[in-house]
Amino acid sequence: MRAEVPGPHHDWLDDEAGPVVRPYTMTGGRVQPAAGRFDLVAFVVAGPPQAEGTHPPPQPEHRAIIALAQRPISVADLAADLNLPLGVVRVLLGDLLGAGQIAMYEPPATRQFPDDDILKAVVNGLRAL
Repeated sequence: MRAEVPGPHHDWLDDEAGPVVRPYTMTGGRVQPAAGRFDLVAFVVAGPPQAEGTHPPPQPEHRAIIALAQRPISVADLAADLNLPLGVVRVLLGDLLGAGQIAMYEPPATRQFPDDDILKAVVNGLRAL
């Protein structure tokens, strides 16, 4: 059985389901990040702590991202750890990137495509199954 949550009981909390907040309320209805384009395999790391009062206090989800990103973490892992949709996490990451609270590192894209002979061998192998 779950322990009693300290503090007043709110109507927007459900003990069984957890917080009952729609994803679009976390992002203010936005579906695109304000800054950056976050690939699933991009790594995010929190920057140094900001001076008090320089930015408005972030939402709880922003604070959770900053806490998880103390060490480099991929965007996909962040979404899984926060149990939030990927689109919501991308918008929240855009907010943090725009505020200078995180840094993003994308792995270099590979420009080499497989040789045609390899692709033909794979297709022939699949057809043989």
